[in-house]
Amino acid sequence: ELRRQISRRSIDAGCSLTPDEIVITTGGTEALNICLRAITNPGDTVAIESPTYYGLLRILELLKVKAIEVSTDPQEGLSLQALASILKKHRVAAVLVQPNFHNPLGCLMPDENKKKLVEMLSQHNIPLLEDDMYGDLPFEGNRPKLLKAYDKDENVLTCSSYSKTLSPGFRVGWTAPGKHLGKVQLLKMSTSMSTATLPQMALAEMLINGGYDKFLRRTRALHKLHMEKMMDAVRRYFPEGTKLTRPTGGMILWVEFPRGVDAIDLYRKALAKNVTVTPGPLFSPNGLYRRCVRLNCGIPWSERVDEAMITLGQIAGRMVER
Repeated sequence: ELRRQISRRSIDAGCSLTPDEIVITTGGTEALNICLRAITNPGDTVAIESPTYYGLLRILELLKVKAIEVSTDPQEGLSLQALASILKKHRVAAVLVQPNFHNPLGCLMPDENKKKLVEMLSQHNIPLLEDDMYGDLPFEGNRPKLLKAYDKDENVLTCSSYSKTLSPGFRVGWTAPGKHLGKVQLLKMSTSMSTATLPQMALAEMLINGGYDKFLRRTRALHKLHMEKMMDAVRRYFPEGTKLTRPTGGMILWVEFPRGVDAIDLYRKALAKNVTVTPGPLFSPNGLYRRCVRLNCGIPWSERVDEAMITLGQIAGRMVER
C-alpha cells in the first residue's frame, strides 16, 4: 500500500512511477547506500556537488569510491558547465545531486537545468543519483519537480525519505532506481531483507487519509518562520561581512564568515558553551569551506536558540578582531 501511495504522489513531482518501480528502504541513507553500491565499484570516481551532505561522503568513503567536487551555486545548484568540463577530463561512474533544497546550501535547481542535466548524463550513459530528502518542504507554491520527471532512459536513481519531513524515528525511505531496479532489490535483500511493516502501514494510512498533507502544511509554515528568525539573528549577531544563503524550502541555512573565522575552531569553542553547529569542512572531501558553517532551522525558535546565536556571534566576532 505504501508503494501505491508513493506512486500516486509522484504525479505531483512530475513523474508517473508505478508501485513496481519503487523499493521501500529503512530510511534515506539505506536508499542512497544500496543505489551507490548498484552503480559503482571500489576505485570508481563519482562527481558530487561542492559542498555536499557529509553523510554521502561517509558512504563513498566506506565503499572506497573517489569523489570529484563540482562547483555548486548557492541559488541554482550544480554548475552544468563545470560538470561538462569534468566529464571531458575524467572517467566518471556516476553523478550525485540534491536538486531540491540542497543540504547544506538550500538551493533549488531550475527545471531547465534539471532537464539539461538528465539529458547530458543520458548521452554519456552515466547514472544520475538523485537525493530528494527535502523535496516535500517548499515554503510556498507547489512541490518542485524531480530529476526523474525528465528521465526517458531510466538512467536516474531517485532516493527519498519521510525521516526529514515527518519523523526521524519512522526510518522509512524509498528509491525508484530505474533500470537498476533488479540489482537494487537484490542489494536490499542482502542488506536488511525488508523494512519494518508497522511504520509502513502507519505512513500509508497518513498518506491515504490526508494526514500527511495536513502535517506538511503546518511544517512548511513553521520551517519558513524558523528560517526567517535564524536569518535575522545572523544579521543582528554575527560579524559584519557575514554572508548567508536564502533558501526557499527545507530547513538548512549555510553561513560564510569573514576572514579570521575558522569553522573548526568556532565549533570547538561553541561546543564548550553547549552550542552545536556543523563546520563547513565536513561537507567537502578536501576539507574546503573553512569559514562556513551549517545551521539547522528545523528546531522551534526559542529564547535558548536566540541565546545560542548570540554566543556564536560573540565567538566569531572575537576571531575577526584577533
